[in-house]
Amino acid sequence: MNRPILLAVDDDVSVLEAVVQDLRRQYGAEYRVLRAASGQAALDTMRQLKERGEVVALIVSDQRMPGMTGVEFLEQARQHYPEAKRVLLTAYADTEAAIRAINTARIHYYLTKPWDPPEEKLYPVLDDLLSDWNAGHPAEFEGLRVVGHRWSQRDHELRSFLSRNHIPYRWLDMASGEDGRRLLAERGLDPAALPVVLFPDGSALAAPALEAVAARVGLRTQATSDFYDLVVVGAGPAGLAAAVYGASEGLRTLVIEPDAPGGQAGSSSKIENYLGFPAGITGSDLGRRAHMQCVKFGAEFLTQQAVGMRSEGQYRFVQLADGREVSTHVALLATGVQYRRLEIPGAEELTGRGIYYGAALVEAAACKDEEVFLVGGANSAGQAALHFARYACKVTMLVRAESLVSSMSRYLIDEIERTPNIVVEANTEVVAAEGGDRLEALRTVGPTGEQTRAAGSLFVFIGAVPRTEWLPAAVLRDEKGFILAGPELRDSSGFSGVWKLKREPYLLETSLPGVLVAGDVRHGSVKRAASAVGEGSIAVQFAHQYLAGF
Repeated sequence: MNRPILLAVDDDVSVLEAVVQDLRRQYGAEYRVLRAASGQAALDTMRQLKERGEVVALIVSDQRMPGMTGVEFLEQARQHYPEAKRVLLTAYADTEAAIRAINTARIHYYLTKPWDPPEEKLYPVLDDLLSDWNAGHPAEFEGLRVVGHRWSQRDHELRSFLSRNHIPYRWLDMASGEDGRRLLAERGLDPAALPVVLFPDGSALAAPALEAVAARVGLRTQATSDFYDLVVVGAGPAGLAAAVYGASEGLRTLVIEPDAPGGQAGSSSKIENYLGFPAGITGSDLGRRAHMQCVKFGAEFLTQQAVGMRSEGQYRFVQLADGREVSTHVALLATGVQYRRLEIPGAEELTGRGIYYGAALVEAAACKDEEVFLVGGANSAGQAALHFARYACKVTMLVRAESLVSSMSRYLIDEIERTPNIVVEANTEVVAAEGGDRLEALRTVGPTGEQTRAAGSLFVFIGAVPRTEWLPAAVLRDEKGFILAGPELRDSSGFSGVWKLKREPYLLETSLPGVLVAGDVRHGSVKRAASAVGEGSIAVQFAHQYLAGF
């Protein structure tokens, strides 16, 4: 297979040569470096590469070029290679235009000239961008394959699990080709037992539990120790932040997560208002980066479901779905929330077979040239709509409110209004879902009354509910299940009713001493990734204070 391509574009021959030489010196072993002396020449080259099935990973373009500026070129380049990372080279005077281009041409980074020394000013930026690109574009391999059916909930859950854990696989839909049937026949496997995971060594798992798949692909499913200084339940932004700070500060840290790093934020197609990422970042990439930081500092990850908790003296025990348990002095509850389910006729039966909760990253490519419906008007729905608009012929957002203004960030509203194939239907809600083996139609009620409309996919983003039903009664929650902590534990008689220690509870400490809470699962939390990260890091300081009391 040909190596991915890095394309350099500049009308100044001397500058172009310098860019090419720097790229080849650092990346020549893994990538091919091509050049073009103008934007138009580069577009012609990209058309030829596309026809030959070549892959472009990165485009580095100068801004000031005659005939076509770098911003104009990069905007057109997206039509040929939308996934390629785009970098603009600018003079100092052009930085304002470069920043604007983050929105117009969706560039990923801009660099001011000169970039010497490249070891400090060029390579770290490109290393980061290429790492992100490679995470989403694994090389062709004779590795793990999944044979399934698009309209299967178990198939959807399996693909989501593999994708969010950054495990490369090839998916073969039984309904759209013969490859899947042929592979099953060659191995004597029953095509009715879908999904089937085929491994490179010739073995297979039919309709497997996710825990079994996790064990086979190298994820840890059993803890290496019975005791940890800090056990974090949940690997969303709050849990990951706590693991980074806990492990980096010397606490033996275990993170328990049944799905994948990133939590609900990990399913977001793009987060554009997170500090430090002006071009935006997918929730999956944010989770991947944070996971790498945790591992770097020595945190241990366990792919398991926490199903219970008990207290015994100064120890807290977290019980796992496989019957084992781990003990700790301090536990942090960072289980986050899950999307609220649609309570309409047909929704439960068709979940995973046309109705999905979140899932924009996993299902978007399968919706190519189809019409997609989304329910919800918050940021997560807006991000998903923009992502689906790249694949679907039409994206219809069904919003109960009069507009998006009260629930969505302005930057997302502006982007949706600029996207021609996104339609927002306000004052509209879904009242029923219809279909047999898959979703076929939706009944909606809007300003024009009730109507039935053909639909193959509905993605739901309608608020959140906490995952706290597994906790003991000693951990107090509000009427919706969100966990109370710190000042929220105070009643008319102070803390005496629920708190047994002489000191007051710490800000993020629950009614069970030594058990902290952070992120979306906490009562009164701000439902933002940055807020969750802040709470997770602060929680570690309270963990140190608690441990100092022993």
